[in-house]
Amino acid sequence: MAGGRKSKYQTHVEPKLLLIEAWARDGMIQEDIAKKLGVAMSSFSDYKNKFPELSDALKRGQEVVDVEVENALFKRALGYRYDEVTREAAKELDEETGEYKTVMVETKRVTKEVQPDVTAQIFWLKNRKPETWRDKKEVDADVSGSMQVIFDAGMTKDE
Repeated sequence: MAGGRKSKYQTHVEPKLLLIEAWARDGMIQEDIAKKLGVAMSSFSDYKNKFPELSDALKRGQEVVDVEVENALFKRALGYRYDEVTREAAKELDEETGEYKTVMVETKRVTKEVQPDVTAQIFWLKNRKPETWRDKKEVDADVSGSMQVIFDAGMTKDE
């Protein structure tokens, strides 16, 4: 840069590439990342095009979150089981010191089942198999031929 002055990319963005990746991984959108860095969104977009390390950091962060959401949606669509564990405080003798200490002891374990979620199933199918499951069907109709208008008996020709 002229006069040795650093650009806003060098001062505000480049030192925080690892943090930017973490923000993206946490689900923060790019507009919020730009605001958090003190950079206009238009400049942030320019920086993504000019500096591949910024674009790569965003991609790495977003890929992780996308995979986690996909896995959670898939799990919710099919349903799943999990163990609910209850723990309570109990006194236990420490053989080394001879003193009682408080420890958490499992008192109950119950296997619970989450039923499959129909909304998650619909969302999954519409996105994974749109040709079969989309709401709108595209119809290719050739209407280049002549058109015939049929009038209702109760209507005049002008109507």
